Amino acid sequence: MSATDFKDYYSVLQVDKSASADDIKRAYRKLARQWHPDMNPGDAVAEARFKEVNEAYEVLSDPEKRKKYDQFGQYWKQAGTGGAGWPGGAAEADFGRYDSFDEFINELLGRFGGGTPGGFGTAGGYRTGRRGRSPGFSTGFEDFGFNTSTSTAGQDIESPIQLSYSEAFHGVQQRLSLGSEIIDVRIPPGVKPGSRIRLRGKGQMNPYNRQRGDLFLIVELTNHPVFTFENETLTCEIPVAPDEAVLGGSVDVPTPDGTVTMNIPAGVRSGQTLRLRGKGWPIPKGGRGDQFVRIVITPPKQLTDLEREYYEKIRAQRSDDPRQHLKNVKL
Repeated sequence: MSATDFKDYYSVLQVDKSASADDIKRAYRKLARQWHPDMNPGDAVAEARFKEVNEAYEVLSDPEKRKKYDQFGQYWKQAGTGGAGWPGGAAEADFGRYDSFDEFINELLGRFGGGTPGGFGTAGGYRTGRRGRSPGFSTGFEDFGFNTSTSTAGQDIESPIQLSYSEAFHGVQQRLSLGSEIIDVRIPPGVKPGSRIRLRGKGQMNPYNRQRGDLFLIVELTNHPVFTFENETLTCEIPVAPDEAVLGGSVDVPTPDGTVTMNIPAGVRSGQTLRLRGKGWPIPKGGRGDQFVRIVITPPKQLTDLEREYYEKIRAQRSDDPRQHLKNVKL
Protein backbone atom coordinates (compact mmCIF):
# COMPACT_ATOMS: atom_id res chain seq x y z
CA MET A 1 0.00 0.00 0.00
CA SER A 2 1.44 3.37 -0.95
CA ALA A 3 1.18 6.39 1.30
CA THR A 4 -1.39 7.92 -1.01
CA ASP A 5 -3.66 4.89 -0.53
CA PHE A 6 -3.69 5.23 3.23
CA LYS A 7 -7.09 5.92 4.76
CA ASP A 8 -7.43 7.76 8.04
CA TYR A 9 -10.19 5.66 9.60
CA TYR A 10 -10.70 8.20 12.39
CA SER A 11 -11.39 10.90 9.81
CA VAL A 12 -13.71 8.56 7.93
CA LEU A 13 -15.82 8.08 11.09
CA GLN A 14 -15.37 11.74 12.09
CA VAL A 15 -14.03 10.93 15.56
CA ASP A 16 -10.84 11.75 17.47
CA LYS A 17 -8.11 9.19 18.06
CA SER A 18 -9.08 9.26 21.74
CA ALA A 19 -12.70 8.27 20.96
CA SER A 20 -14.16 5.53 23.13
CA ALA A 21 -15.67 2.33 21.73
CA ASP A 22 -19.15 3.75 22.33
CA ASP A 23 -18.22 6.98 20.52
CA ILE A 24 -17.02 4.96 17.55
CA LYS A 25 -20.17 2.84 17.49
CA ARG A 26 -22.43 5.92 17.63
CA ALA A 27 -20.49 7.61 14.84
CA TYR A 28 -20.64 4.46 12.72
CA ARG A 29 -24.40 4.05 13.11
CA LYS A 30 -25.00 7.70 12.21
CA LEU A 31 -22.81 7.59 9.11
CA ALA A 32 -23.97 4.13 8.01
CA ARG A 33 -27.54 5.38 8.09
CA GLN A 34 -26.58 8.56 6.22
CA TRP A 35 -24.70 6.79 3.42
CA HIS A 36 -26.63 3.50 3.22
CA PRO A 37 -27.44 2.60 -0.40
CA ASP A 38 -31.11 2.16 0.48
CA MET A 39 -31.17 5.80 1.59
CA ASN A 40 -29.25 6.92 -1.53
CA PRO A 41 -30.44 4.73 -4.42
CA GLY A 42 -28.24 4.95 -7.49
CA ASP A 43 -25.70 7.24 -5.79
CA ALA A 44 -22.22 5.84 -6.46
CA VAL A 45 -20.58 8.36 -4.14
CA ALA A 46 -22.83 7.35 -1.26
CA GLU A 47 -22.11 3.68 -1.93
CA ALA A 48 -18.37 4.33 -1.83
CA ARG A 49 -18.68 6.31 1.41
CA PHE A 50 -20.78 3.52 2.92
CA LYS A 51 -18.04 1.00 2.12
CA GLU A 52 -15.40 3.30 3.64
CA VAL A 53 -17.44 3.70 6.82
CA ASN A 54 -17.84 -0.07 7.18
CA GLU A 55 -14.13 -0.61 6.51
CA ALA A 56 -13.18 1.97 9.14
CA TYR A 57 -15.57 0.53 11.70
CA GLU A 58 -14.31 -3.01 11.13
CA VAL A 59 -10.83 -1.89 12.21
CA LEU A 60 -11.59 0.65 14.95
CA SER A 61 -14.26 -1.50 16.62
CA ASP A 62 -11.79 -4.34 17.11
CA PRO A 63 -9.41 -3.54 20.02
CA GLU A 64 -6.53 -5.59 18.59
CA LYS A 65 -6.85 -4.18 15.07
CA ARG A 66 -7.19 -0.65 16.41
CA LYS A 67 -4.04 -1.07 18.51
CA LYS A 68 -2.04 -2.19 15.47
CA TYR A 69 -3.55 0.55 13.31
CA ASP A 70 -2.62 3.22 15.86
CA GLN A 71 0.92 1.87 16.14
CA PHE A 72 1.80 1.11 12.51
CA GLY A 73 -0.54 3.27 10.42
CA GLN A 74 -0.78 2.20 6.78
CA TYR A 75 1.25 -0.96 7.46
CA TRP A 76 -0.90 -2.09 10.38
CA LYS A 77 -1.94 -5.36 8.71
CA GLN A 78 1.60 -6.39 7.87
CA ALA A 79 3.17 -5.01 11.03
CA GLY A 80 0.91 -7.12 13.21
CA THR A 81 2.28 -10.16 11.44
CA GLY A 82 5.94 -9.38 11.71
CA GLY A 83 6.37 -6.42 9.31
CA ALA A 84 8.02 -4.38 12.05
CA GLY A 85 10.94 -6.79 11.93
CA TRP A 86 11.57 -6.48 8.20
CA PRO A 87 15.05 -5.13 7.44
CA GLY A 88 14.93 -1.36 7.54
CA GLY A 89 11.73 -1.34 9.55
CA ALA A 90 8.07 -1.59 8.54
CA ALA A 91 7.98 1.96 7.21
CA GLU A 92 10.61 1.08 4.58
CA ALA A 93 9.35 -2.39 3.58
CA ASP A 94 7.90 -2.61 0.07
CA PHE A 95 4.89 -4.75 0.84
CA GLY A 96 3.32 -3.84 -2.50
CA ARG A 97 5.70 -6.12 -4.38
CA TYR A 98 3.99 -9.24 -2.99
CA ASP A 99 0.99 -10.67 -4.81
CA SER A 100 -0.50 -11.92 -1.57
CA PHE A 101 0.09 -11.83 2.15
CA ASP A 102 0.99 -15.54 2.06
CA GLU A 103 3.80 -14.73 -0.38
CA PHE A 104 5.15 -12.13 2.03
CA ILE A 105 5.04 -14.61 4.93
CA ASN A 106 6.61 -17.35 2.85
CA GLU A 107 9.60 -15.19 1.99
CA LEU A 108 9.84 -13.82 5.50
CA LEU A 109 9.99 -17.23 7.13
CA GLY A 110 11.90 -18.98 4.37
CA ARG A 111 9.18 -21.58 4.20
CA PHE A 112 10.08 -22.55 0.62
CA GLY A 113 13.76 -21.68 0.86
CA GLY A 114 14.71 -24.79 2.83
CA GLY A 115 15.54 -22.79 5.97
CA THR A 116 13.92 -22.16 9.29
CA PRO A 117 14.84 -18.55 10.09
CA GLY A 118 15.21 -17.85 13.77
CA GLY A 119 13.60 -21.13 14.78
CA PHE A 120 10.10 -20.09 13.67
CA GLY A 121 9.11 -23.59 12.59
CA THR A 122 9.99 -26.19 10.04
CA ALA A 123 10.12 -25.71 6.32
CA GLY A 124 6.70 -26.08 4.79
CA GLY A 125 4.79 -24.53 7.67
CA TYR A 126 4.81 -22.14 10.61
CA ARG A 127 3.09 -21.71 13.89
CA THR A 128 1.08 -18.83 15.23
CA GLY A 129 0.77 -17.59 18.76
CA ARG A 130 2.88 -15.64 21.25
CA ARG A 131 6.61 -16.32 21.09
CA GLY A 132 9.77 -15.06 22.66
CA ARG A 133 12.25 -13.14 20.55
CA SER A 134 14.10 -15.17 17.94
CA PRO A 135 17.69 -14.50 16.84
CA GLY A 136 18.09 -11.99 14.07
CA PHE A 137 14.54 -10.55 14.27
CA SER A 138 13.25 -7.45 15.98
CA THR A 139 10.62 -7.33 18.72
CA GLY A 140 7.95 -6.99 16.06
CA PHE A 141 7.96 -10.78 15.77
CA GLU A 142 7.26 -11.47 19.41
CA ASP A 143 3.50 -11.49 18.88
CA PHE A 144 2.12 -13.08 15.74
CA GLY A 145 -1.15 -11.45 14.72
CA PHE A 146 -1.75 -13.38 11.50
CA ASN A 147 -3.95 -16.39 11.01
CA THR A 148 -3.80 -18.37 7.82
CA SER A 149 -6.25 -21.08 8.85
CA THR A 150 -8.61 -21.87 6.01
CA SER A 151 -11.41 -22.47 8.50
CA THR A 152 -11.48 -18.89 9.81
CA ALA A 153 -14.55 -16.97 8.68
CA GLY A 154 -14.59 -13.31 7.68
CA GLN A 155 -15.42 -10.33 9.82
CA ASP A 156 -18.91 -9.90 11.29
CA ILE A 157 -20.36 -6.46 10.62
CA GLU A 158 -23.33 -4.45 11.83
CA SER A 159 -25.67 -2.18 9.91
CA PRO A 160 -28.79 -0.28 11.02
CA ILE A 161 -32.15 -1.01 9.43
CA GLN A 162 -35.06 1.39 9.85
CA LEU A 163 -38.59 0.06 10.19
CA SER A 164 -41.95 1.62 10.89
CA TYR A 165 -43.85 0.50 13.98
CA SER A 166 -46.29 -1.34 11.73
CA GLU A 167 -43.50 -3.22 9.92
CA ALA A 168 -41.84 -4.18 13.19
CA PHE A 169 -45.14 -5.29 14.74
CA HIS A 170 -46.42 -7.38 11.84
CA GLY A 171 -43.10 -8.40 10.29
CA VAL A 172 -42.04 -7.50 6.78
CA GLN A 173 -39.82 -8.63 3.93
CA GLN A 174 -37.31 -6.08 2.66
CA ARG A 175 -34.87 -6.06 -0.23
CA LEU A 176 -31.40 -4.88 0.73
CA SER A 177 -28.41 -3.93 -1.38
CA LEU A 178 -25.07 -5.29 -0.17
CA GLY A 179 -22.68 -3.75 -2.65
CA SER A 180 -23.44 -5.55 -5.91
CA GLU A 181 -25.52 -8.20 -4.14
CA ILE A 182 -29.29 -7.88 -3.69
CA ILE A 183 -30.87 -9.98 -0.96
CA ASP A 184 -34.39 -10.39 0.44
CA VAL A 185 -34.60 -10.27 4.22
CA ARG A 186 -37.58 -11.43 6.25
CA ILE A 187 -38.07 -9.38 9.41
CA PRO A 188 -40.01 -11.46 11.96
CA PRO A 189 -42.95 -9.92 13.84
CA GLY A 190 -42.18 -8.29 17.16
CA VAL A 191 -38.67 -6.88 16.67
CA LYS A 192 -37.89 -3.93 18.95
CA PRO A 193 -35.43 -1.04 18.84
CA GLY A 194 -31.97 -2.56 19.23
CA SER A 195 -33.02 -6.05 18.09
CA ARG A 196 -30.28 -7.84 16.13
CA ILE A 197 -31.20 -9.81 13.02
CA ARG A 198 -28.45 -12.19 11.94
CA LEU A 199 -27.80 -12.88 8.27
CA ARG A 200 -25.34 -15.74 8.10
CA GLY A 201 -22.56 -15.47 5.54
CA LYS A 202 -23.40 -11.89 4.53
CA GLY A 203 -20.58 -10.12 6.40
CA GLN A 204 -17.11 -9.21 5.21
CA MET A 205 -15.07 -11.77 3.32
CA ASN A 206 -11.85 -13.31 4.57
CA PRO A 207 -9.50 -12.60 1.63
CA TYR A 208 -7.47 -15.78 2.25
CA ASN A 209 -10.18 -18.44 2.25
CA ARG A 210 -13.08 -16.47 0.70
CA GLN A 211 -15.33 -17.25 3.65
CA ARG A 212 -17.66 -14.53 4.89
CA GLY A 213 -18.68 -13.51 8.35
CA ASP A 214 -22.22 -12.62 9.39
CA LEU A 215 -24.17 -9.42 8.95
CA PHE A 216 -26.16 -8.18 11.95
CA LEU A 217 -29.01 -5.77 11.20
CA ILE A 218 -29.68 -3.46 14.17
CA VAL A 219 -33.35 -2.47 14.25
CA GLU A 220 -34.25 1.22 14.52
CA LEU A 221 -37.88 2.35 14.57
CA THR A 222 -39.06 5.59 13.00
CA ASN A 223 -41.01 7.89 15.32
CA HIS A 224 -44.70 7.20 15.77
CA PRO A 225 -47.19 9.97 16.68
CA VAL A 226 -48.79 7.89 19.47
CA PHE A 227 -46.68 4.87 20.45
CA THR A 228 -43.20 4.70 21.92
CA PHE A 229 -41.04 2.18 23.73
CA GLU A 230 -40.07 2.63 27.37
CA ASN A 231 -37.98 -0.09 28.99
CA GLU A 232 -38.88 -2.32 26.01
CA THR A 233 -42.60 -1.90 26.75
CA LEU A 234 -45.05 -0.36 24.29
CA THR A 235 -46.42 2.86 25.79
CA CYS A 236 -48.81 5.63 24.82
CA GLU A 237 -50.15 8.79 26.48
CA ILE A 238 -53.86 9.44 26.90
CA PRO A 239 -55.24 12.92 27.70
CA VAL A 240 -58.13 12.97 30.16
CA ALA A 241 -60.28 15.91 31.24
CA PRO A 242 -60.19 17.14 34.85
CA ASP A 243 -63.70 15.84 35.54
CA GLU A 244 -62.74 12.37 34.19
CA ALA A 245 -59.70 12.34 36.46
CA VAL A 246 -61.78 13.30 39.50
CA LEU A 247 -64.83 11.14 38.87
CA GLY A 248 -63.34 8.32 36.82
CA GLY A 249 -64.94 6.89 33.72
CA SER A 250 -64.28 5.03 30.48
CA VAL A 251 -61.98 6.29 27.72
CA ASP A 252 -60.96 4.99 24.30
CA VAL A 253 -57.31 3.94 24.00
CA PRO A 254 -55.41 3.08 20.79
CA THR A 255 -53.58 -0.27 20.63
CA PRO A 256 -51.75 -2.03 17.78
CA ASP A 257 -55.02 -3.88 17.08
CA GLY A 258 -57.23 -0.80 17.15
CA THR A 259 -59.19 1.12 19.78
CA VAL A 260 -60.24 -0.49 23.06
CA THR A 261 -62.17 0.91 26.04
CA MET A 262 -60.30 1.30 29.32
CA ASN A 263 -61.72 2.22 32.74
CA ILE A 264 -60.12 5.23 34.44
CA PRO A 265 -60.26 5.01 38.25
CA ALA A 266 -61.59 8.01 40.17
CA GLY A 267 -58.81 10.26 41.45
CA VAL A 268 -56.23 9.20 38.86
CA ARG A 269 -53.14 11.43 38.81
CA SER A 270 -51.45 13.01 35.83
CA GLY A 271 -48.43 10.89 34.92
CA GLN A 272 -49.89 7.74 36.45
CA THR A 273 -49.45 4.63 34.29
CA LEU A 274 -52.18 2.05 33.75
CA ARG A 275 -51.78 -1.38 32.17
CA LEU A 276 -53.62 -3.04 29.30
CA ARG A 277 -52.79 -6.70 29.65
CA GLY A 278 -52.07 -8.64 26.48
CA LYS A 279 -52.46 -5.60 24.22
CA GLY A 280 -48.78 -4.77 23.75
CA TRP A 281 -45.91 -6.01 21.58
CA PRO A 282 -45.62 -9.58 20.27
CA ILE A 283 -43.49 -11.97 22.34
CA PRO A 284 -41.02 -14.13 20.36
CA LYS A 285 -42.26 -17.34 22.01
CA GLY A 286 -45.87 -16.45 21.29
CA GLY A 287 -48.55 -14.23 22.75
CA ARG A 288 -48.50 -10.53 23.48
CA GLY A 289 -46.97 -8.38 26.16
CA ASP A 290 -48.74 -5.58 28.00
CA GLN A 291 -49.28 -2.02 26.85
CA PHE A 292 -48.76 0.84 29.28
CA VAL A 293 -51.02 3.88 29.18
CA ARG A 294 -49.79 7.09 30.78
CA ILE A 295 -52.48 9.50 31.96
CA VAL A 296 -52.09 13.20 31.14
CA ILE A 297 -54.71 15.45 32.75
CA THR A 298 -55.46 18.12 30.19
CA PRO A 299 -57.52 21.21 31.16
CA PRO A 300 -59.76 22.70 28.46
CA LYS A 301 -58.22 25.57 26.51
CA GLN A 302 -61.56 27.32 26.09
CA LEU A 303 -64.51 27.39 28.49
CA THR A 304 -68.14 28.22 27.93
CA ASP A 305 -69.73 30.64 30.34
CA LEU A 306 -71.50 27.77 32.08
CA GLU A 307 -68.29 25.72 32.41
CA ARG A 308 -66.45 28.69 33.88
CA GLU A 309 -69.28 29.27 36.35
CA TYR A 310 -69.12 25.67 37.56
CA TYR A 311 -65.32 25.67 37.82
CA GLU A 312 -65.49 28.83 39.90
CA LYS A 313 -68.02 27.19 42.20
CA ILE A 314 -65.78 24.14 42.55
CA ARG A 315 -62.80 26.33 43.40
CA ALA A 316 -64.83 28.22 46.02
CA GLN A 317 -66.03 24.99 47.64
CA ARG A 318 -62.86 22.91 47.28
CA SER A 319 -61.82 21.31 50.59
CA ASP A 320 -58.57 19.69 49.46
CA ASP A 321 -55.29 21.61 49.24
CA PRO A 322 -52.99 19.74 46.81
CA ARG A 323 -49.97 21.78 48.01
CA GLN A 324 -50.41 21.22 51.72
CA HIS A 325 -47.26 19.07 51.92
CA LEU A 326 -45.12 21.88 50.48
CA LYS A 327 -45.91 24.64 52.96
CA ASN A 328 -43.08 23.99 55.41
CA VAL A 329 -40.42 22.95 52.90
CA LYS A 330 -37.16 24.95 52.94
CA LEU A 331 -33.42 24.42 52.80
